Amino acid sequence: MLVVEDEAKMASLIRRVLAREGYAVDVARDGAEALWAVAETEYDAVVLDAMIPAPNGFEVCQQLRKDGRWNPVLMLTARDGVADRVRGLDAGADDYLTKPFALSELLARLRALTRRSLGARPVELTVGDLTLDTAQHEVRRAGEVVALSPKEFSLLELFMRQAGQVLSRTTIVDHVWDFAYDGGSNVVDVYVRYLRRKIDVPFGRNDLETVRGVGYRLRLPATPAD
Repeated sequence: MLVVEDEAKMASLIRRVLAREGYAVDVARDGAEALWAVAETEYDAVVLDAMIPAPNGFEVCQQLRKDGRWNPVLMLTARDGVADRVRGLDAGADDYLTKPFALSELLARLRALTRRSLGARPVELTVGDLTLDTAQHEVRRAGEVVALSPKEFSLLELFMRQAGQVLSRTTIVDHVWDFAYDGGSNVVDVYVRYLRRKIDVPFGRNDLETVRGVGYRLRLPATPAD
């Protein structure tokens, strides 16, 4: 785990708490040190303060994504304005926590992030004639642009990264909805219906299928042998 925080007391506190939970923790004090550390070590996650010495946290996160580094990033900031939260997420952060925060919530959010699969995540995904470009935030089917909401886009990205695999509702919630989601509604089913209406129905397809009693799957295209 990498903690990027220029306030010595805060960095020390987070490090102690994470170490108590069994994490091996490195600390970086500024953006340049953070970029160097991530280039040298494959961290399970990065706790990144937004307002560190240059480059700031937003710029660090953007650079990591440009470099193809997809370590989960939990961004910390003293700012609580919507614009700053949006800026952090647009920079490529996976989650966002505003100071002051409860340490128990920090740990819970990190557990949620590290449950997600790590490793290389290509910028462009293709399943049959369906393509998703994470850099341009664009989806096309049969060459035609398909407009999706941010949540629909995240849901489709998950299905495409695990095409052919059956995903349970719990798995989908863990990957697409944030820590605050209580899981008490049928939101997954609702958003799958939304997605079908955009990527399947207009094109006469039925690729996003329900596996009764288990979850959902994006079917792989049939091969000639099939």
